[in-house]
Amino acid sequence: MYRILSTSKAGMNANQTRLDTIGNNIVNSETTGYKKVNVGFQNLLSESLNRQGYRTNDKGASMGTGVKASEMFRDNSQGNLMTTELPTDFALDGPGFFRVQLANGNVAYTRDGSFKIDGMGRLVDANGNKLELNYVNGRSEDNTSFKRNNILVDTAGNVFTKEGDSFTKVAEIPVYTATGDTSFTSVGKNLFMPTDGARLERSTETDVRQGMLEASNVDLTTEMTDLIVAQRAFQLSSKGVTTADQMLEMINNMRR
Repeated sequence: MYRILSTSKAGMNANQTRLDTIGNNIVNSETTGYKKVNVGFQNLLSESLNRQGYRTNDKGASMGTGVKASEMFRDNSQGNLMTTELPTDFALDGPGFFRVQLANGNVAYTRDGSFKIDGMGRLVDANGNKLELNYVNGRSEDNTSFKRNNILVDTAGNVFTKEGDSFTKVAEIPVYTATGDTSFTSVGKNLFMPTDGARLERSTETDVRQGMLEASNVDLTTEMTDLIVAQRAFQLSSKGVTTADQMLEMINNMRR
């Protein structure tokens, strides 16, 4: 009974974490550049049944004590690219992140390329964080101002401004990658921070698509199917807790 109770409670906790994660994926299915989160599961302590006084036909058998939710990991597969025709929208076609400067001076990373031009002529995200640009040819933030009708970005991330009848290269948009799927951790607002020990590198394999945005890679059909499976698993575990409680109640009544 006690084993049933502990195993069922462990299963309920694990599946509750999975339900929460699936719900978060569904809520963010329309979030630009969102990457779905999966939950890993891990067996708890297993106990061998091959011991004196424990009757079993299979001396090599063992009994587990349930599962627990282990680490969460992101599915970094490419989302579909959507055409917006807005000159300040950029989609990354390939691995990597844009880097933005936060108001407190720190930097963060994002796949959300829906940028705007602020009052100072800078490219910023929806939270006012400034997109990092590597200026060239003597250009800087002080002498370069962007407007919706004068900015051009090619697939290599080169940024041009229209001056007269021609375009002049003024900057580059760097794209950063890191080794491993767990090198970045979410900090909210579609932003990520590198984990301790993560080695950041400039990506040369990723194209920047102007006038496009990357959609979430959440497949609602898959998420709804996983949601039903997780709900049934949670119900089964809760049934185990109910059964164990009923058995304990029967024993207490017998002792009276």
